[in-house]
Amino acid sequence: MPEPDCPHVPLIIDGHEDLAWNWLDLDRDPREDALVTRERERETAIPAQMGTRTTGLPQWLAGRVGVVVATLFTMPLHRAGPLDRQTYADPQEAHEKGWHQLAQYHRLVDEEPRLTLITTAAELEAVVRPWLDGAAEPAVGLVLALEGADPIREPAELPDWVERGLRIVGPAWGATRYAGGTAEPGPLTALGRRLLAVMEDLNLTLDLTHLDEQATLQALDRYPGPVIASHSNPRRFRPGNRSLSDEMILLLAERGGVAGIVPFNLFLSPAWRLGDPKEAVSVTAVADAIDHVAQLTGSSEHVAIGSDFDGGFGAESIPAEMDTVADLQLIAGALRERGYAPADVENVLYDNWRRLLRSALP
Repeated sequence: MPEPDCPHVPLIIDGHEDLAWNWLDLDRDPREDALVTRERERETAIPAQMGTRTTGLPQWLAGRVGVVVATLFTMPLHRAGPLDRQTYADPQEAHEKGWHQLAQYHRLVDEEPRLTLITTAAELEAVVRPWLDGAAEPAVGLVLALEGADPIREPAELPDWVERGLRIVGPAWGATRYAGGTAEPGPLTALGRRLLAVMEDLNLTLDLTHLDEQATLQALDRYPGPVIASHSNPRRFRPGNRSLSDEMILLLAERGGVAGIVPFNLFLSPAWRLGDPKEAVSVTAVADAIDHVAQLTGSSEHVAIGSDFDGGFGAESIPAEMDTVADLQLIAGALRERGYAPADVENVLYDNWRRLLRSALP
């Protein structure tokens, strides 16, 4: 946790967490304390294969993580591991799994008064304002995003998803029917171009994370609506098509977009490998990645946090000083040490996401 003499920022907005996938694949209820989960999983295969849990409602509250972009994620069967259950072999299976995850989020907010769905700009402000005003019992708001669009069987059915709260769409994870993706390169497909057209009509936010570079450049050229890269680090720190080239970052910034930096050691240090000691990477590496985007774009307005915590890695694979999502607060201190002004720190930790979501949501 942050040191007592390190002031907190009043709010953090996290641009990416796979809550439904963790809940349905690993029985990690979003309401459960991460430390309780660790005890329950101690004698299981989960920590070794998926990492030690870092997220949960008590951790969000402790770390002032007041808004989370929460995903609907299904895994293509050919990429699945031994513990993956949210898998699909065809569009119908993807649809059923994704729709069930959507229902889980509605169940979650119905049962837990400290959690709420955010579907409009007014609802966003209703969640954010109590955090900024120092209210005693603020709520955590969830903005729903689709990571990999195969659950949408046809673009024409996208309005049904929007009616149930979906606000952000990432066309790819690996390759999908819509676009090339991570480790499976390729362009936008004809179906992908149709998807963007329907998204434009609905004014949805396009998430470029996991899109292959060719598909990203095509999408930026084609899509006039709001764009983000919810959890993507600069390619300087992680070579390959999972990361953003400087060209992609500049084009995203030109469109008023925001890139969410992932505090995952593998994405922060070219020398770090899975299984290496977490102590080899410091929270200063997160500040390095943030600073790269800020220096490249000339502003602190196009970079934020998209932790992806518990997205297939855990506490063993995040910077040395961090243990749970509550420790995202430490990034503020690392930026202050680099000379970032308070307004710039607030931009990165919450205000950039707040501004973009407020303009993109109905």
